[in-house]
Formats: sequence, C-alpha cells, structure tokens
Amino acid sequence: MQEIPPAVPAIIRWLNDSSIGTGIRESIWTFPLVEATHVLALGLSVGVLVWFDLRLMGLTMRHQPITHVHRQVMPYALVGFIIMFISGGLVFWSEAVKCYLSIFFRIKVLMLFLAGLNALIFEMTTKKTIVEWDKAPVPPLKARLAGVFSLILWIGVISAGRATAYNLF
Repeated sequence: MQEIPPAVPAIIRWLNDSSIGTGIRESIWTFPLVEATHVLALGLSVGVLVWFDLRLMGLTMRHQPITHVHRQVMPYALVGFIIMFISGGLVFWSEAVKCYLSIFFRIKVLMLFLAGLNALIFEMTTKKTIVEWDKAPVPPLKARLAGVFSLILWIGVISAGRATAYNLF
C-alpha cells in the first residue's frame, strides 16, 4: 500500500481508516456487494433517464407525450439514484483517500453536480412551458439541449467512475 500524502485532510483519512471504511474495503463479500449494488442502481437510474433524454431530444417515442414518459420513468430513476447515492457513499467511505486523490473522481463529482444542475434547470424552467410542447414530436431547443446535456454528463459520470475504480493514486 502506498503512503498517504500529508496533504490529505484529516476527515478523509478518518473515513478511510475507520472501522466501517476498513470493514467494507477488506471484506470478501461486503465491498463486492456494495459495488455491485452501486453499478446495478446506476444502470436502473441512468438506463431509464436515457429513454427520457432520447424523448426530450425527439429521437424516440415521438407519439408519446413527454409528461407521460416523465411520469413513467422518473419514479424508477429516483429509486435508482437514491440506491446509487447511498451505495456510492459507502464505496467512497471505503476508499476515501483513493477517491480524494483521484482526478477522475473529482471529474465524476463535478459532472454529477452538473447533471443535477441540468435536471434542476429543466424542472424549474423548461418544464414550466411543457403544456405548449408536450405532444410535439420534436420538443423546443431548450428541452432538446437538456436531453443532450444529460446524456453527455451521465456518460462522463460513468466513464470517470470507471476510471476512478481502475487507477491508483
């Protein structure tokens, strides 16, 4: 194991070295179960979001009102996101130093933040005019851009997450 650089904050060291962090990391079963849960929840959450994003972009389900697609997929996306967030927190807890020192992890967190911001902007502004374009085969530019940004950001989150997993500090 590599020596931990002195620049790592005490809270990160504490998380990494805590009995919970060590227990998850060193367990023959716990870490793989937590990691598998994280990946499966990611598949659920992002998998259904892709369908919504593609509809927002006007590329699929053109005959379906966007509100209908939104109402169908968002409960699954939310459940998947909650499970993904909790399991991701446990993965971070078990590898806090590795994550803190990883540029890929920092990119992942930034992209996750931007994906959340994109969703918030969509929900707070673009969606307010949905009555006007709900049934349009191709939604307005703002809605299409929300879908494009969402897809790009989630691809970035997933790619940076995989890079974090396979790179040591």
